[in-house]
Amino acid sequence: MADIPAHEPLFNTVNLGRVAAPNRIVMAPLTRSRSTPDENAQTDLHVTYYTQRAGAGLIVTEATQISTEGQGYVWTPGIFTDAQVNGWKAVTDSVHAAGGHIFCQLWHVGAISHSVFHDGAAPVSSSVWTPKGDAFVGDLHPDGPMVPHPEARALTLEEIPRLIEDYRHAAKCADKAGFDGVEFHGANGYLIDQFLRTSVNTRDDKYGGSVENRVRLLVEGVDAVIDVLGADRVGVRLSPAGGPGGSHDENPMETYVAAAKALSGKGLAYLHVVRSGEPENTKIVDAMRKAFDGPFIVNGGFEPAEAAQWINEGRADAVAFGRMYIANPDLTKRISRDGPYNQPNPDTFYGGGAKGYTDYPTLNDTAQAAE
Repeated sequence: MADIPAHEPLFNTVNLGRVAAPNRIVMAPLTRSRSTPDENAQTDLHVTYYTQRAGAGLIVTEATQISTEGQGYVWTPGIFTDAQVNGWKAVTDSVHAAGGHIFCQLWHVGAISHSVFHDGAAPVSSSVWTPKGDAFVGDLHPDGPMVPHPEARALTLEEIPRLIEDYRHAAKCADKAGFDGVEFHGANGYLIDQFLRTSVNTRDDKYGGSVENRVRLLVEGVDAVIDVLGADRVGVRLSPAGGPGGSHDENPMETYVAAAKALSGKGLAYLHVVRSGEPENTKIVDAMRKAFDGPFIVNGGFEPAEAAQWINEGRADAVAFGRMYIANPDLTKRISRDGPYNQPNPDTFYGGGAKGYTDYPTLNDTAQAAE
């Protein structure tokens, strides 16, 4: 009997909510900061970029802000205006024509921002907090492109219904733009995570204190998006490891397992969890897998062989690849052939044009050049 190729589990089909994915290789959300500076909209360049990667079982877009308040980086796209909807519609139409599936990641950065994005107003968070590090503001600030994060103010109870409505509006816009679904961004130290994490959330109302209270905004936001799209078109991303700005949680096992349990029973398309290289973090990811009752996607430095192993062992239903997808538009084909793989150029990750974005060669390009 012939040996089963190490990568074979990655090429089994899987249902991620309403999406019947032809493989278990997911393109992770990747901020690339190439949207138009005036309207934060997508262009023909983005159409090419995403269409090149349509072989993924599912594409999750770069993080996409739900409102002006939700922006924290220069040249990142939005999904709340007509211009942004139209820009994304060109992307989804092209991806679908190429046989692909694509979700829009709905994003609010919270405190990981700067007042230049908010007409001089302070960014918002769960509580008053000044993140460590710098905001990427490009040429919007005389001291740019990187300037320190200012102090963020706490969202008031009266503002939270408006925030929920922003998520609802963004979900409607994503639907108009032709997305197969959305990924609700609750990870990586951004706004929803700032409500989850004890190092940031010092509230004494119904959104602070106990783990049940800290999970509340996550659940309310997800439920609002479900009301618009249906649960089988909604995924959620969480990350128990620390995030930008120095945020962390005192008991991440308790907090993130509770979050996974709170998201169960809704019929979500998937839960997408980011691991770090720490053994304790991996234990938390495994515990979240057991706590959640739907499809489970993992992300975080996976090589194809390890990704296939996790699927084989039942620890995940699909694996999201980030940097490998930056450099390898035909990643599924390369994995099926055990490589070779292009190496990404970090100098072109953020900002710029086609260089380091749409010009990485495919296997076909390489073969033609050799002829």
